Amino acid sequence: MGNFLAGKVVAVTGAGRGIGRAVALACAAEGARVVVNDYGVSVTGDEPASEVAAAVVKEIEAAGGEAVAVADDVSTMAGGQRIVDTALARYGRIDGAVCVAGILRERMIFNMTEQEWDPVVATHLKGTFTVFRAASAVMRRQRGGALIGFTSGNHQGSVSQANYAAAKGGIISLVRSAALGLHKYGVTANCVAPVARTRMSANVPMELKEIGEPEDVAALVVYLLSERARQEGITGQVYTVAGPKIAVWAQPRELRAAYAEGSWTPERIADLLPGMVGTDPMPMLDRLGAMADAAAAGERPNA
Repeated sequence: MGNFLAGKVVAVTGAGRGIGRAVALACAAEGARVVVNDYGVSVTGDEPASEVAAAVVKEIEAAGGEAVAVADDVSTMAGGQRIVDTALARYGRIDGAVCVAGILRERMIFNMTEQEWDPVVATHLKGTFTVFRAASAVMRRQRGGALIGFTSGNHQGSVSQANYAAAKGGIISLVRSAALGLHKYGVTANCVAPVARTRMSANVPMELKEIGEPEDVAALVVYLLSERARQEGITGQVYTVAGPKIAVWAQPRELRAAYAEGSWTPERIADLLPGMVGTDPMPMLDRLGAMADAAAAGERPNA
């Protein structure tokens, strides 16, 4: 076992399988005591079962670590609070909260129902908020801690996952807000956009050219939870990890501006906007044609 997180207490949601499980195991291997949360549902959010969280706890204990299972639903305020309360009751503090839990319900936006929209946004976005809300209150008093949200490259937009993409974009803004609001208390907040082989990625209808394993993602998360990352002042960032690749996403910023003399009118905007303000190319839109051609040829399109 290592000591990168020695003495720390870390809660991980969605920790029963895939990336969440890898993160929980890696944190324990680096000396953290871990709260393992997983509601135990299928990829679509059905059939909850708590055994998966307990199984990961047994793995951690068998390797000589300390962990406790919590099978609550993070999409509820009570569920998020109970994860943090369990850390406090068992270990007396919480130093890191990693929100990996998520589900998918794919549908084109013009066919998507409320029952397909709400649970996805609730699990990803609200589920990150409920844990951040409970954990940040404790970390503020402790004057230290680390929050980590999980986003996706699909925050750029998705053809058939508007619910998922919207939630993942919201998580980025939530993380940046947490970074700004908690900075003076010594609390960091960052986002990870993983590309790894999991239950979710197995259903992606395209060939991912850059993809790694859950353990690659876990290594980055351990670093972001560590004192090394805090000392470097890393907060409010979005990182992609895809096998051997780690990349940082740009912060939002204005690209170009134009100013009117007097009030704007539709005519003035029509004259000025295309040439002077212009557009920012949308990479995902540029890929749609190639993806459609590949699909028509019976091939799996590249991403």
